[in-house]
Amino acid sequence: MTENNERRVAVVTGSTRGIGREIARELAAAGMNVVVNSSSERSLPQAAELARALADEFGVEAMPVAANVADEVEANALIDAALDGFGRVDVLVNNAGITRDGLAARMSDDDFDAVIDINLKGAFHCCRAAAKAMMKQRWGRIINMSSVVGVYGNAGQVNYAASKAGVIGLTKSLAKELAKRNITANAVAPGFIATDMTDALTDAQREAITGRIGCGRLGEPADIAHLVRFLASDEASYITGQVICVDGGMSL
Repeated sequence: MTENNERRVAVVTGSTRGIGREIARELAAAGMNVVVNSSSERSLPQAAELARALADEFGVEAMPVAANVADEVEANALIDAALDGFGRVDVLVNNAGITRDGLAARMSDDDFDAVIDINLKGAFHCCRAAAKAMMKQRWGRIINMSSVVGVYGNAGQVNYAASKAGVIGLTKSLAKELAKRNITANAVAPGFIATDMTDALTDAQREAITGRIGCGRLGEPADIAHLVRFLASDEASYITGQVICVDGGMSL
């Protein structure tokens, strides 16, 4: 894969910051062309800035596309943009996600639905659209971002936990449907990662969290991106339907 028209193409949702941004960089470093996704036109300049940086640093092609994956039409348009621009979609990383935390007894339907719509339904929309292209190619990698909260639950996050648990079921079912087409589907379940979300933690909260982590520190976005790069590679061709926790031993 030395020429641009021979490079594999990765679509990374929610890739303007945090974990998604690092994943986009890691896949570009692996020689893939990348579709950088922002959730709206308002954040498209951030996606465009990252796309330029990836092209300059790694010599790949990168395309910024604004799409709210919770909307079926916009999610389909995101995959179509990748196909129109690059002629293929080889890797899909469903990273877009939000939180609307609160105790179940006080949680509004709007807060529950918003998290499900983006975290779970958005992943489904993109998987459905990308799988069609991957089946024609008879090669593909689908990597869905779940969370340790989706595995073990967490007080105050019933909506987030439900969405991320749903992502696990979605991933396992897709793995069974697509394996014979040489398409793998796996879920990555991060623990506490140093991002904008964890920056809001107080010192006391941060200390309490790190006390539960075997490695004694929060993870870095690169810890997630390195695993995604492997799962997107030829070397991971016999790994599918798995949920891999990247949490520094917190869930042990």
